[in-house]
Amino acid sequence: MPTDNRFSRRSFLHLSAASAVAAFPVFTEPMLAAAAGAHRAFSKDGVFIDANENPLGPSQAARDAISAIIPQGGRYCDNLTDDLIHAFAQIEGVNPEYIHAFPGSSTPLNCAVRAFTSAQKSYVTADPGYEAGMYAAADVQTRVVKVPLTRDYTHDVKAMLAAGTDAGLFYLCTPNNPTGTLTSHSDIEYLVEKKPAGSVVMVDEAYIHFSSAPSVLDLVKAGKDVIVLRTCSKIYGMAGLRCGFAVARPDLLEKIMRMGGWNFMPITAVVAATVSLKDADLVPERRRINASIRQETFQWLDRNGYSYIPSESNCFLLDTKRPGKQAIDAMATQNVFVGRIWPVMPTHVRVTIGTRDEMSRFQSAFQRVMTGAVAISVSPSRYAEQRTRRNLAALT
Repeated sequence: MPTDNRFSRRSFLHLSAASAVAAFPVFTEPMLAAAAGAHRAFSKDGVFIDANENPLGPSQAARDAISAIIPQGGRYCDNLTDDLIHAFAQIEGVNPEYIHAFPGSSTPLNCAVRAFTSAQKSYVTADPGYEAGMYAAADVQTRVVKVPLTRDYTHDVKAMLAAGTDAGLFYLCTPNNPTGTLTSHSDIEYLVEKKPAGSVVMVDEAYIHFSSAPSVLDLVKAGKDVIVLRTCSKIYGMAGLRCGFAVARPDLLEKIMRMGGWNFMPITAVVAATVSLKDADLVPERRRINASIRQETFQWLDRNGYSYIPSESNCFLLDTKRPGKQAIDAMATQNVFVGRIWPVMPTHVRVTIGTRDEMSRFQSAFQRVMTGAVAISVSPSRYAEQRTRRNLAALT
């Protein structure tokens, strides 16, 4: 049963461990989106499909829960976090001691890099892949090993093993950010079984609910050296509210905590997440909506002869047939903001699936860009990776 003891054993240990750790920057999706582009400024008529947000926002039940808890905003109410953890545990069939809640999933990712990698233990990830862990690794002078995806844009686990014989942490995001492609459960099992002794496999399931793919929480339940990340930022539409989870053996969670992973959870996010998790219809309905609009977008791209990487997530990579930065800037002049590029695929830009109306406006804008109706700057541009690093430094 959830405990009403505000200073629970878990909270006390985490607070004690975190108090001895110096502050460090936590790299997140909104930071990376902001650092990669200079145009994003919210307006009522803008189309913002650049940061993998869910345009539907929190469910109505979540909004109602937030409104109801506001009068308690002067209280810490950390027993509500225990309720959230127990709800997640019951739904997923995981021991509550294997779960810790965070304000999003970026904090446990950043802390895990610091906990399990070092100058002698590398950080191994996909290329293209979500960059936050790479920046965290560089921040602590850990060797970053970027392994190309397979021809089918899945994680090449055999190549990751070959390149990461000194690995401390293997990071896989499935569906992958930015490609939206899946890596099979069997491939992840292979990586877990063949990895170097003492290394850890982190599987980021931020986008898992947009697909019908199985989770790898079963590997956590089996006691493997696996950490699973979940977030309410994506399908649950709570990116601005900040709520996520790390799921792993308690000894692995404790190592994350020692890197400063203790955070008090905002009560608005906690109650919104709790009712969202308990809504059995929410995930399948939102998966259906996303898949329908995504498929309509792909069909339009096919009809018009545009190339893209098929996705099972809420984002995809679109080939602009020119330096991606030029297309991003041209789209921005039409108040349509698409995502960043990855240096390994310089002509591809990431596009988030928005509402049906937003994707219609995206199609019109993209058509104008590709047919030359909108002028495209051909002035020399700086490399995206260098620009992102510089902007991230300014942000932190």
